[in-house]
Amino acid sequence: GELLLANTNFKTFADFATAYLGPWAGFFLGWSYWCNWIITAIADVIVIGGYMQFWYPDLPVWIPAFTSLAILTILNFVAVRLFGELEFWFSLIKITAIILFILAGIYLISTGFTSPNGVKASMSHLFETESMFPYGVTGFLAGFQIAIFAFVGIELVGTTAAETKDPHKSLPKAINSIPLRILLFYVGALVCIIAVTSWAKVSPEKSPFVEMFTLVGLPIAAGLINFVVATSALSSANSGIFATSRMLYGLALDNDAPKSFSKLSKRKVPIRGLVFSMACVTVGTSILFIVPNVMTAFTIISALTSILCIFTFMWLCCIKP
Repeated sequence: GELLLANTNFKTFADFATAYLGPWAGFFLGWSYWCNWIITAIADVIVIGGYMQFWYPDLPVWIPAFTSLAILTILNFVAVRLFGELEFWFSLIKITAIILFILAGIYLISTGFTSPNGVKASMSHLFETESMFPYGVTGFLAGFQIAIFAFVGIELVGTTAAETKDPHKSLPKAINSIPLRILLFYVGALVCIIAVTSWAKVSPEKSPFVEMFTLVGLPIAAGLINFVVATSALSSANSGIFATSRMLYGLALDNDAPKSFSKLSKRKVPIRGLVFSMACVTVGTSILFIVPNVMTAFTIISALTSILCIFTFMWLCCIKP
C-alpha cells in the first residue's frame, strides 16, 4: 500500500523493483511473479478435477481439468470486459455461500447437533488437547504451505485499488479491510468446520466445506457447497490466466520479454501472451498423467506456488520508497 501511494503510476510489482532496485530486479521479479500465477492456475485446474469426482467418482481427473482449461481459454480470447463479468458472479457465489455456511455452522453448534456418526457439534472441539500439532512439526509445515497458497492473490487488492479515481482514499480502505475479511471468511469458516465435525473427522482428501455437510447427513447441501468450491477454483484459475497474459504484455512493453507478446488483438486482448501462458498451464496440468492422485498433484504444485509467493514478498520487503 505504501509503495503504491508513493507513486500511483505503479501498476505491477515489477514497477516497484525497477524504480527502487534497478532494471535487473524488475526483470527478475516480473518473471518470477508470472511463474507464480502460472503455477497457481495449474493448481486450481487440477483441483477442479477432484471436485468433479464428488458427483462422478469414476471420472478421470484429467478430463474436467483440461475441459475447464479449454473453456477459460476461449472466454479469455473474447474480450476484457467478460473477465470482470465472470469474476463478479464468481465472487458473489463465493461470498454468499461462505456466509450461509457460517450461519449454518452457528445453528448446528447452538443446537448441539449430533451427526449420524456420533459427533456432537461443540466449541469444545477447538480446545481438545490432542488438536494442538496432532501430526507434529511435519504436519504443521505441510499445512503452513497450504495456508500461504490460500493467500496468493491478496496483493492484487492494492494494485486494483490504485487504479481507482481516488487511490489515496480507496487504497487504505481496501487494505485495512483485509484482516476483517480473513477473520470472517477464513477463521470463521474454519471455526465452524472444527466445531461441527471435529478436526479428527476432516479428510485431507476432500474439501472440508463439503465434508462438514456430508458428515452431518445433508448430502444436498454438500453438493451445493461442492459446486461453490468448484466455481471458486474456476475463478482463481480464470484470474491466473487473465493475469499471466497481461504480465507478459507488460514485460514486453518494458523490453523484458519478446516484443511479440506486446501485440494486441482487435478486442484488445494480448493474444500471444495468452496463448503462451495457456500452453505453459497445459503442460503443467499434464502432471495428472504422472501423478493421478489429485491431492498429491495439488500439494506438489501448491508448494511451488507458496515458495514463489514467499520469494515475491521477500523482494517487496527489500523495497523502500
